[in-house]
Amino acid sequence: MNAKQATPGSQSSLRESNRARIVEAIKHYGGLTQVELAGATGLSPATVSNIVKELAVAGIVHTTPSTRSGRRAQHVTLARTLGLVVGVQVALRHMRVALADASGTIVTEHRLPLGNDHRADAGLDRAALLIADMLESVDAMSSDVLAVTIGLPAPIDARRATVSTPGILRGWDNVPVAEVMRKRVGRPVYVENESNLGALGELRYGAAQGCQQAVYVRVSQRIGAGIIIDGRVYTGAQGTAGEIGHTTTDDDGPICRCGNRGCLETQAGAHVLLESLRGSHGVLTMRDMINLAIEGDPGCQRVIADAGHHIGAAVANLCNLLNPTRIIVGGEFARTGDILLDPMRDTVERSALASVAESTEIVTGTLGDDAEIRGAIAHAIDKAGIHADVGATALEVPTFSYETTKADR
Repeated sequence: MNAKQATPGSQSSLRESNRARIVEAIKHYGGLTQVELAGATGLSPATVSNIVKELAVAGIVHTTPSTRSGRRAQHVTLARTLGLVVGVQVALRHMRVALADASGTIVTEHRLPLGNDHRADAGLDRAALLIADMLESVDAMSSDVLAVTIGLPAPIDARRATVSTPGILRGWDNVPVAEVMRKRVGRPVYVENESNLGALGELRYGAAQGCQQAVYVRVSQRIGAGIIIDGRVYTGAQGTAGEIGHTTTDDDGPICRCGNRGCLETQAGAHVLLESLRGSHGVLTMRDMINLAIEGDPGCQRVIADAGHHIGAAVANLCNLLNPTRIIVGGEFARTGDILLDPMRDTVERSALASVAESTEIVTGTLGDDAEIRGAIAHAIDKAGIHADVGATALEVPTFSYETTKADR
C-alpha cells in the first residue's frame, strides 16, 4: 500500500488507532450495534458513528438496521468483501468443514464421516473438494479465501506442521499437512491441535471469555487440553503443550499408542470405558454410552464417573502447576455434565493445593461441539489479518493474541 505513514501522536494516528479498535471489536464479537461498539472500545458514540460511516464507505464494514431494547439501532459487521476463511476439524470418525466471513460468522458448513485409521491424503482430498463445493454454493472463488486452519486430534510440530508423535494419528505420520493442503487449495494453510483450537474458541466466544488463566480439557475419543496463559493460548516451544492424555498416571499401566506406559488415556479414554462395559452392555458406541448415562443407566454413569476421577487427578496437577481460575470441559463427554464433572471436582479438591482448589472452578464449555470449529475459524482470521485502505491511510487491523512459537512468527 502506498499510504503515508501517520505521525505517532498525531490526530491521524489516533484516528487509525480508533478505527483498528472498532474493527477488532467487531471481529471479536462477530457484530455489534454502534452503542455496543462504544461500550466495547471506550470510544464516544459520536466517534464510533463517524468511523463506522467511513468504514462502511470503504467497504470494510456493513451496517443493517436492527433494534435493541425496543430502540432502533445500527448493527455493524465486517463486510464480506474482506474475504472468507475456512476452518477444518478432522476428528477420529468425522470431518467438519466451515466457511466463514471475516467477522467469524459461519456462512456454510458440512460434516462427513471418516473411516477408521483414515489416511491424510484421502482426508485432505475430501476437505479440498468440500471447500470448492462450498465456495461455489456462496458464489465465491478460491481467491476469496484468506486462510485455512486445520485442527487435528494429535500433537502438532508447529515448525513443520506435522503430527509430532508417530502412532498418535495413524495415516497422518510424517505428512506435511499444511504444504499438502496448500497445493490442493492454493491458499495459506495452518495446522493446529484440536484442543488448542477448542481453547481458542472458548476464549474468544465462550466460557473462557475474560479469563487470563484457564485450561480447556477436551474429553472425547481421546483426551487433550488447551492452556490459556495471560489471555493467550499457549502452545509450547514446539507446539505440543497440553497433551494431558499422555501424562503418566500409572507407572505399571498398559502400553499407550504413544509408546509410553500408563498414560491417562489408558485409564479414561473412550475405548477403555467401552471395553469395560462390553460384558454387561455388549458392543456400544461412545455416543450410545453417553446417551445411556444421561438417561440414567448406572453402569454407564459409573464408568464415566471413574474416568472423571482419573481426569481430575491429572487436572489437579495442572492446577498446581498453572493455577488457573477456570477449567472448561469440552468434547462429547461434556454432555454428561455433573456425571463427569462432579468426580473431577472431588478429585481436584482432594489432590490440589487447598488454596488452588478453592480458587478454581470446573465448568462445561458453552460452545459444545462447536468449540473446535469456532476456534479454527478464529485462528484462520488471526493468521490472515485484515488489511484495508481507508481514505488516504492504511488500516492494518491487529489480531487478537494467540501464542505461537518463534518459528511461526
